[in-house]
Amino acid sequence: MSLLIPLIAAFFSLAIGSVLGYLARQSIAKKRIGTIEQKLQEKASQAKQESEAIISQAKEKASALLSLSKQEIDQTRSHLIKSEQILLKREDMLEQKVFDYEKKEKDFQQKAEKLKEVKDDLEKLRQEAIIGLEKVAGFSKEEAKKNLLSNCEKEFELEILQKMRKLEGEGQDKINSRAKEMIALAIQKFALSQAQEMTTTTVSLPNDDIKGRIIGKEGRNIKTLEKLTGVEVIVDETPEAVVISGFDPIRRQIAKITLEKLIHDGRIQPTRIEEIVQKTQEEISSQIKEAGQTAVYDTGVIGLDPKIIQLLGRLKFRTSYGQNVLLHSIEVSHLAGALAAELGANVTLAKKAGLLHDIGKAVDHQIEGSHVDIGIKILEKFNQGKEVISAMKSHHEEYTAESLEAVLVQAADQISGARPGARKDTLENYLKRLGELEAIATSFSGVEKAYAIQAGREIRVIVKPEEIDDLAAHKIAKDIARRIEEDLHYPGEIKVNVIRESRVIEYAK
Repeated sequence: MSLLIPLIAAFFSLAIGSVLGYLARQSIAKKRIGTIEQKLQEKASQAKQESEAIISQAKEKASALLSLSKQEIDQTRSHLIKSEQILLKREDMLEQKVFDYEKKEKDFQQKAEKLKEVKDDLEKLRQEAIIGLEKVAGFSKEEAKKNLLSNCEKEFELEILQKMRKLEGEGQDKINSRAKEMIALAIQKFALSQAQEMTTTTVSLPNDDIKGRIIGKEGRNIKTLEKLTGVEVIVDETPEAVVISGFDPIRRQIAKITLEKLIHDGRIQPTRIEEIVQKTQEEISSQIKEAGQTAVYDTGVIGLDPKIIQLLGRLKFRTSYGQNVLLHSIEVSHLAGALAAELGANVTLAKKAGLLHDIGKAVDHQIEGSHVDIGIKILEKFNQGKEVISAMKSHHEEYTAESLEAVLVQAADQISGARPGARKDTLENYLKRLGELEAIATSFSGVEKAYAIQAGREIRVIVKPEEIDDLAAHKIAKDIARRIEEDLHYPGEIKVNVIRESRVIEYAK
């Protein structure tokens, strides 16, 4: 019993302590909650105040922006109103101008119609007056005009002739001066040392004994040489010389060089001939290619097909009246380019056409036709421009010149061929040209005699004084010059000198 009472007391004490501890914890918890709620309320209050401040600031900024926008809108509206007013004023002014223009145009048309009516009336009055004058004078208008001109011509014939000669002389002097200046400048810009090269077919021999070795046993050496080179070797009684005959200048050159090498070597036999001919052909081919490339480089002409360059090189072995055709083509290219530069024409086109103007002569012995037509076909085959073909094809006046460059190429060709020492004309062509000159002059009515002098550079025409007066002599000189230009081909220029001389002879007895 004594143990139970302390146990019950301890139990009640424990229960009471637990209740008290629970109550204490609840009290502490309530106090803590009250503190947190107070802090939260404070923060909420602070946040509300901050938000109200931000909203207030935002309202102030929005109000300021609205005010600024309103001002800008007002300004823009004001500008638009002013612009509209200006446009309206301009529109009114434009309408007024259009109205005034239409009014002026209407007035002008009315005046023009009135003027036309007045002009028609004046023309009618003029015609009536002319008819009246013709009736009074007994002459028609054309007859009166013809008689007046005839009388004036007779009265002022000498004065007219002197004036014509003076004006013509002054104009011709200016033209000649300018032409000479241009040609001189062109020639000064390019001066080619032209060596005349006649394509020789004669090979000199050290002695006549070597002729037998050239012929060989039963002619085998000469037959081999002729077969391999395509030429004819003529061994005759000409002392210390052998003649090579053939239409192809390159073949003749190969045969000549081969024969010279064989003579120098001393071993003349079929096998050796074959070796020398092959080597010479390779050398000539290399020389042709090199000559073409050099010509293109010297003239500055680019864009040519290699085969055209090869054909240009063949011109190195071609001559015309003793003038080397390749050197002549280079010279024409430079001269045409210089003339084009003076006149402001296409320099590149003129130089290219000048270089290619005689390209047909490279194969004219193989293809039928003139070298101009052959050249046209060659340039068309290798896709050269139409302007190049047009500029080169008229250099011998077989075709009409279609451009300024064509005329310049023609002039450059004549300058190159006609300058002193450039060419050697044959006696037959020379005599033929002189005969044609005299025949043209004597074909005109009133011509008594005609003489070609100064190596064909001047034709002296003596007219009958009783048939040709001074004015007619002036006219006949022009007509003869024109006929010569149309009918003859000649280098340089020909002077037509018409002489009218009256002689009165009396005898004192």
